[in-house]
Amino acid sequence: MSAIIKSPVGAPVMLGFDGLEGDQVADIIHHGGRDKAIHLYPVEHYSFWRDRYPDLDFLDNPGAFGENLSCRFLTEDELHLGDIFRIGQAVVQCSHARQPCWKLNHRFGKPDVLKTVVKSTKSGCYFRILEPGLVAAGDAIIQIDRPRPDWPLSKLFRMIIGGHHKGRAAELTALSQMPELAENWRTRASQLAAQ
Repeated sequence: MSAIIKSPVGAPVMLGFDGLEGDQVADIIHHGGRDKAIHLYPVEHYSFWRDRYPDLDFLDNPGAFGENLSCRFLTEDELHLGDIFRIGQAVVQCSHARQPCWKLNHRFGKPDVLKTVVKSTKSGCYFRILEPGLVAAGDAIIQIDRPRPDWPLSKLFRMIIGGHHKGRAAELTALSQMPELAENWRTRASQLAAQ
């Protein structure tokens, strides 16, 4: 089961600590929760995927990756761990990049989507909610703070998911102690540091 297929919402929606009102999460062990309340996927990546899979019509609109938000100028190179934004009435914080799973291969009907996300770092990101509030399509995403300017999500993703962790025990140990990072990724950083 999956709740990866998302549809646009025209009216304002309440964004609470566990996500958007009315949104569903099928696998609550691996998806959803406080550190994964909402998923953002950058619009810029869609041209890459359309070129790779021109037969998939659902790539003509945002939502193909199960994202709750889609926007421009917040790619994994531009977003940083801990970045805080105001969206409508809500305040959100970037907690980690998305770790791709088999559901992307299943959703796309292609065997290599997961591997392509890992190689390309086109993962999107997850936000935790610091202040709940109403959000709506078209709301500005206004940056409030950047506590970790040395940690773009692309770097974080390559270290934790992409296999670029060897010889970086000090950085991984530091990551494991950063409260901005999602708890499961702090645990993973600690495990990788010990290898």
